[in-house]
Amino acid sequence: MNIFISNLLAVIINRPVRIDFRLTGRASWFFFLHMLVNIHKRKIILILIILMITAQSSLAQVWTLQQCMDTALVNNKNLQISRNSIQIGEQKHKEAQANLIPKINVNADYRYFTDLPYQLMPLSVFGGPEGEFKEARFGVPHNIIANLQMTMPLYNPQLYGAIRTTRIASDISIIQSQKSEEQIIFEISNLFFNIQILENQLAFLDSNISNSKRLLSNMKLLREQLLANGTDVSKVQLQLDQLTTHRELVRSKNEQVLNALKFTMGISPEQSIEIDPAIQYHSINMAYNSTPTPDIRLTETQIRLLAGEIRTLKNSRLPSLSLYGAYGTTGFGYDKTPNEFFKFFPVGYAGAQLSYPLFNGTITKRKINQKKLELKNSELQLGLVTEQNNMMIKNAQQQRNAAQFSVETSLSQITLGKSVYDQTLLQQKQGAASLTEVLLANNTLREAQQNYLTAVVEYLKADLELRKLTGNILNKQQ
Repeated sequence: MNIFISNLLAVIINRPVRIDFRLTGRASWFFFLHMLVNIHKRKIILILIILMITAQSSLAQVWTLQQCMDTALVNNKNLQISRNSIQIGEQKHKEAQANLIPKINVNADYRYFTDLPYQLMPLSVFGGPEGEFKEARFGVPHNIIANLQMTMPLYNPQLYGAIRTTRIASDISIIQSQKSEEQIIFEISNLFFNIQILENQLAFLDSNISNSKRLLSNMKLLREQLLANGTDVSKVQLQLDQLTTHRELVRSKNEQVLNALKFTMGISPEQSIEIDPAIQYHSINMAYNSTPTPDIRLTETQIRLLAGEIRTLKNSRLPSLSLYGAYGTTGFGYDKTPNEFFKFFPVGYAGAQLSYPLFNGTITKRKINQKKLELKNSELQLGLVTEQNNMMIKNAQQQRNAAQFSVETSLSQITLGKSVYDQTLLQQKQGAASLTEVLLANNTLREAQQNYLTAVVEYLKADLELRKLTGNILNKQQ
């Protein structure tokens, strides 16, 4: 290969071609090439290089199941959305915590009074009669207030309840993300197994098509020797056409499932990939340690969330205490001659505010009752999900055991069917068996092959379902 590349480069840059005479075919080919490129040397070499690069790039990468899963965990958009939801939950929790930090505001207010407000002054202050008043206007037209105001909660049970709630809500986002990962792994595995089954079906069909072609050739030869009639040839031709049509249908379905796998993995549909057709079948009946599934953990976390909300509602009846203060300046101005002025005066204060809810119309009580009912439903839901999961685990174990037995039975049936087909074909050549017996033996072999593939995929899917139900689907298979 190195000699081939060096010779190509040598022709391009007008250097002598080095021919390896130990490889007679290649040397002769290069001699002929060297004669051709004297006419259109650069064009021909450029075309050859492009063809080599295209052929090299068109080779599809062979993907294993673990590679498909790792790619999906990185590129799948649903998983990216769930991870962003985790970040959103974290930010909401930090937002709730930030409510405990002191808040500082800058306030500024300017007012120009076109008409100063009136005040009523009692005349008794100035020695007049009781019960009589005189209107008066105080102040100046220009008023400016500017200050810094600080508030800080010292004790607020609702703020602490919100912090606990957002922390639990963040945990829910994490569990939902793990559930999405498990679902993606489950889908990737199922699609991968289906493609493997279809690839093996194509291999079986290719083998059967090859056998049918050989049988058709033999029947044509026997007809030429007047040892078979045209009907026998037509039967074999019909079987070959049916196999060819079936292969095309399987190939089309394989492309569709492959496109679905690419979509779930989050890669471009134009990317060329090949799936490793070797089915990793293990006949050892593994037992998985059962751990809580995301559905169970999600229900448990929702119970914690409801309990926290009930506690927060109850604590809302407690008093809240906050600290506040302000420091700034107040300005007054007068714009009438000859006494124009504008003066500022400092102002500052600090204080504490206590708030205690006495009665809000039983709204809090009604909310607590609602949350208690929701909590009871969640507890019932947890029991239902747990019992359902245990039932599904038992069903998956039984299904896997049945599929394992079916795989072992199908393997023996394939061996027996292959032996019967070979013997029947030999007998047919010797005239001891009819064409119908050969076709029946071939159909029996094909059925055994299909049963084996079906049993294998059922075993793999049952094992996958069992891993999902026991909380082991994210663990790498040994």
